[in-house]
Amino acid sequence: MNFHHLQRRQFLKVSGLSSLSLLLSGCGTPLFEDIVGTLSEPLNRQVGELILNPQKPVPEFSLSEIQPEKLIVNTFRGTPIIDPEQYRLIIDGAVNNPLSLTLAEIQALPQTSMIIRHVCVEGWAAIVQWGGVCLREIIALAEPQANVKFAYFKSADGYYESWDIASALHPQTLLAYEKNGEILPVDNGAPLRLASPIKLGYKQSKWVTQISLVSGLSLFKGYWEDQGYDWFAGL
Repeated sequence: MNFHHLQRRQFLKVSGLSSLSLLLSGCGTPLFEDIVGTLSEPLNRQVGELILNPQKPVPEFSLSEIQPEKLIVNTFRGTPIIDPEQYRLIIDGAVNNPLSLTLAEIQALPQTSMIIRHVCVEGWAAIVQWGGVCLREIIALAEPQANVKFAYFKSADGYYESWDIASALHPQTLLAYEKNGEILPVDNGAPLRLASPIKLGYKQSKWVTQISLVSGLSLFKGYWEDQGYDWFAGL
């Protein structure tokens, strides 16, 4: 464990902010849970941003360090069937230029590749090469309004997530359509999935079909977060 991670863990332990789920697990009603989440979310976000510095690039790995056998396939409601020719990525919400992009249009944007560690909350990790387009490139095309603070992600299987806008704009947050130099497999989220070294795996939605940019979070923040998981989920 390096000094940065030691500092982070010590700070979280002392502050009591290491997991919102620990707080929510002792709450008696959904209403109380919602009130606690509403009050604590801005503080958790500020602490997370202070510790994680969400615009700083994360060191990457070499090709020889890729671990293809360690990336476990987790499903939410089974693997959805998506016709790549009919696929559209919708970007809406507080934007001046709503978009409906085909996969070909997305793949025509500047491509980037990164080799990062994918970390699952269940305790396993895998070093993976992801290829795709920086999410901030697509967000810029949508011309977000000045009040945007969050991004919601909807998936073809009904999964949903929300991110702070700073993490969504991180230079290593991708909408990926390749894995380890090959076309992204359907089980891993094809035709398009989130990939980022700064968030836990459950934040990295697969089969993304819609991105909504908003000024505030709704009662529903994410599938697992709404069951008590940490919302910021930063690494």
